[in-house]
Amino acid sequence: MATAGVLGNRAAFWVSAAVVVHTLWTSAAPAASYPLYAAAWHLTPTVTTGIFAVYPITVVATLLLFGNLSDHVGRRAAMLWGLAFSFAGVLCFALAGSVGWLFIGRAAMGIGVGLSASPSTAALVEFGGAGRNQRANSIATASTCVGLALAVLLGGALIQYAPQPMHMNFWVLCAVIAVLFAATWRLPRHTRGDDGSRWRPAAVAVPRSIRLAFAASAMGVTAGYALGAILLSVGTSIARELIGSSNALVNGAALAVFALVSGVVALAAKPLPARINVVAGAAASALGMGLLMAAARSHSLALFLPALAAAGASYSFLVLGGLTLINAHAPAHVRGATLSAVYLVGYLFMGLIAFAIGLVATAHGLETALDFGAPVVAALAWIAAGLSMAFSARQRARERRVAAGALCAAAS
Repeated sequence: MATAGVLGNRAAFWVSAAVVVHTLWTSAAPAASYPLYAAAWHLTPTVTTGIFAVYPITVVATLLLFGNLSDHVGRRAAMLWGLAFSFAGVLCFALAGSVGWLFIGRAAMGIGVGLSASPSTAALVEFGGAGRNQRANSIATASTCVGLALAVLLGGALIQYAPQPMHMNFWVLCAVIAVLFAATWRLPRHTRGDDGSRWRPAAVAVPRSIRLAFAASAMGVTAGYALGAILLSVGTSIARELIGSSNALVNGAALAVFALVSGVVALAAKPLPARINVVAGAAASALGMGLLMAAARSHSLALFLPALAAAGASYSFLVLGGLTLINAHAPAHVRGATLSAVYLVGYLFMGLIAFAIGLVATAHGLETALDFGAPVVAALAWIAAGLSMAFSARQRARERRVAAGALCAAAS
């Protein structure tokens, strides 16, 4: 029974899911605004992808310093700090009068998401109840897709039809984060360090016993986030060019194909083993990236939409498989730190790939940038598949040894 003023586990589960939604919504909120900034302030693709890349780089720095924070101070406290920084970052965009505000805002957003991403994912597992990890992982993945869909659809509508198109999107998100902060304040104070030790910054570390699982998980999440890096950093420009429309809602609706397919796949793939999800994600990534390159080269909307759908399916398969692997094998007392390490690798590659694509696009054009970035993303997905299959083979071999040992013991 919940204490007065404190949410019960069921409500706390969905509030934690909403915090996960905010991480992708905050991350993707500026995507539909980049063409406005570029036109108003004469920005090059290098500058716009630089604004994008500041975010994952700041997330990485935050995870390096505070990756184990929620294991010591509790999921609730870490999420509250994260939401406060996210609010500050979004407020910078709402008030932005020059490109400098955008860099400051993206840095604050990165700190906010770095503080809240792993605690909210861990909280889903813990509030979801024993034996329901698959549901928690599926909801976590679907929540990121909801956040992305809100960013491109609601953001596109506000940019196109609301007053103050460069700012109203962010005022609405400020209000949402404020409400979410109030709801998170009512979460139970849970999951503190059991040994009573005080928190201090520590290097991200992964228990030796789960390092192969961690490698497979981190590479799966990395490959999924790398897909997002391509679509969020240059996807709006691709959509605008191929659709031939300056309507932000129309262009956002095209990108929402990625998010909507991702959400459906995240729920449908819940019963599948992690390795199957990751392998399916690798296959879908190769298809999606091939179609995206072909669409850019042939200027074909008919290829662009299936590319987004395949990329959306790939994202969910890869991220769901990666989260399932690590949540099944990470010890509870270091779950926050281990998830932080997974997100650290994912966001680091996300930032590097986004910025590299921007540099190539500025120097050689969008098609060349995709020719460079798309094969890299597909390769990361197949590396994740190989690691996942290797871990699964090791687990099966271990189970056979245990079974053989039990038979020998019974025979003797």
